[in-house]
Formats: sequence, structure tokens, C-alpha cells
Amino acid sequence: MPVEFLGIAATHNGSETSPRSGAAFDKEYTLKLARAHEDHGWDRVLFAYGSGSPDPAPAAAYIASRLDRLQILLAHRPNVSYPTFAAKTFATLDRISDGRLTVHFITGGSDHEQRREGDTLTKDERYSRTREYIEIVKRIWTSHEPFDHEGEHYRFHDFVSDVFPVQQPRPDVSFGGSSAAAYAAGGAEADIYALWGEPLEKTAEQIEAVKAAARAAGRTTPPRIQVAFRPIIAPTEELAWEKAHRTVDAIKARKEKGEPAVVRHHRRGDPENTGSQRLISIAQSGERYDRALWTPTAAATGGAGNSNALVGTPETVAQALLDYYDLGVDIISARGYDLLGDAIDFGRHVIPLVREEVAKRDAEGAARGPGTLVEAV
Repeated sequence: MPVEFLGIAATHNGSETSPRSGAAFDKEYTLKLARAHEDHGWDRVLFAYGSGSPDPAPAAAYIASRLDRLQILLAHRPNVSYPTFAAKTFATLDRISDGRLTVHFITGGSDHEQRREGDTLTKDERYSRTREYIEIVKRIWTSHEPFDHEGEHYRFHDFVSDVFPVQQPRPDVSFGGSSAAAYAAGGAEADIYALWGEPLEKTAEQIEAVKAAARAAGRTTPPRIQVAFRPIIAPTEELAWEKAHRTVDAIKARKEKGEPAVVRHHRRGDPENTGSQRLISIAQSGERYDRALWTPTAAATGGAGNSNALVGTPETVAQALLDYYDLGVDIISARGYDLLGDAIDFGRHVIPLVREEVAKRDAEGAARGPGTLVEAV
């Protein structure tokens, strides 16, 4: 199966290791970073969402109108708009991008972060709302006749949109989470299920949980699997590990100063979301796993988001990614700590190695014939 690569569409040059040099939305940098991804073999970029961050939808439209090939993954929280409005926004963006949109629905893992924008639902209530929201958006994208909706969270009457996506029957839906409630919602509704990078054994367990949830929802085809990492690469193993330790030192130094880019996610104690709790637990159990997984970057940020690293030469990191591919992962999400430089380096030195090996394995599998293929975990 083909492999795809997802990068980050940051709107400024700041990261966990260095403060931004300009405004929260730096138009020139946003385009420069996106163009670097398009020019260096990446398939799509994520426009992330934060309560106080620049709105990702117009930022995505800005990039889509200036680049021809790069696909868009737009993060969206259901609490910030009504699904009728959101469905039209997404369809319009798919039109602007000529069919390059995927939407990533975020349920929200922190009560504090959700309440910043007036969302007071409990975690389980948020998952219920997200599932209903996705169902409505899908119907709006595909229904040309007016319909009513009377649900637990949303009610409207006689709605029909006049703008439809380029993609038929609709754009893909992406979803993430590591709790039972997340598996149930995403297993039922997602085309792509997003996981944070964990050791191979635990990733295999999560993939099976997603598949089981999809089967329980009556689906015959489970979601595709995406896994996210923070690659730290260098020409030699020694240089890569020196770079890794410098990276953690920089994260810790910023955290000790109380700089918001590092501490904002968990400013009120331990993380509430299962994914971050899992990352912290894994880090407490060990620093190194499998071929190249390294956990101190996650520990330094308190398990905030995509934070486990893959450390080594491009060849080592490529082989580590292929280990996940062998589990059934076909979308790799990656971003470094020097957003622009690492996007270029990863695109030049890692992506071609992975694509070449995947093509070789696919060709060998085709030569063996369908009867000899081994189903991925």
C-alpha cells in the first residue's frame, strides 16, 4: 500500500525549543514553510487548532490558493461552530483547493482548554457531540435535498447547502484519541485514525482497538492509520543523539522560564487526556524503545501532543518508520523542532528512503500474488 507523509502548516516559526520571531500569523513564513513541504515530497500539512491561535481555515485557504499540489488537513473543534456552518466552510475550502481537503475533528482532551471558548461539556459528552457533528457534516456534504435533524446536541430544520465539495462523495474525515470513547467514535466515523507515536507493541494494540471499534460499528473497512513522531536526524548516530539531548535541554530551559509555548497545554496539573497520560507512562517506563523511539522529548513537555521522537541517521529513522508501516500504518505525521529546516531535511533524506522501500515491498507482494500476502496487524 502507498505511504503518505503529513507535515505541519505552522503560522510562525516558534516551537518548543525556540520562541517565535514575529506575529502569531506570519503570512510570509506560513507560505514559505508550506512551499518547503510541497517542494520536498510531503503529501499534506496539518493546520492545527488552539483556542487562542490564528484560525486555521483562512490560513489553509491562503495556502491552497497559492500552492498547486500540497494537500490540506484542517483541524476543527465542534464546539466552535454549528455543523451547518462548518460543512459549508469545509466545502468552500475544498473548492478553493480543487479537492485537496481532509478535515480532522478534535473532541478536546482538556477541560481547561475547552472552557476557554465556552465549552463546558464533560469528556464523554464531547465525544457524543463530535460523533453527531461528523454525521451531520457528512450528510450535508452529500445531500442535495433539504432535511431536518433532531439530535442530542443539534436541531435544525429544512437545511440544504448550495456548496458541495469537489471530492466525491465527500472529503475524508480524520479523528484521533486513545480512550475507549475515542476508539468508539473514530472507529465508527473516521476515514483516517490518528495516533501519537508509541512503541511498536503498544501501537499494534491501538490499531487493533480501532479495528475492533470499526467492526462493532458495522464497518467492513476500518480507518486508515496515521502515526505521529518528532524526528531528530543527523548524518551520524553520534551527531543525532547529541542533537536529541540539545533539543531536550532547550525544551526544559523554556519550560523552567514558564514560556507559554511549552507549558500552555497542561498548566493546571497532570494531563486529562488518555493520549498524553499514555506518553508519560511510556516515558516513565523507559527512554528508548525499538529501533529509534526516544521518550524524553515527551517527558519534557508533560506528554503534550505529538512529542515522542525518532532519533538517528536518515537510514535509521526510515527503517523505524518502515517498522510502523509493517504494522499497517500508511500515513506518517512528522515535524521537527526547527520547523522549516527539519521539513526540508526530512523531505530530502528520509521520505525518499521510505517511499523506495515501500515501492519495493509492494512490487514483491504483487509478484508473489494475492494468495501469499500476509495481512497487516
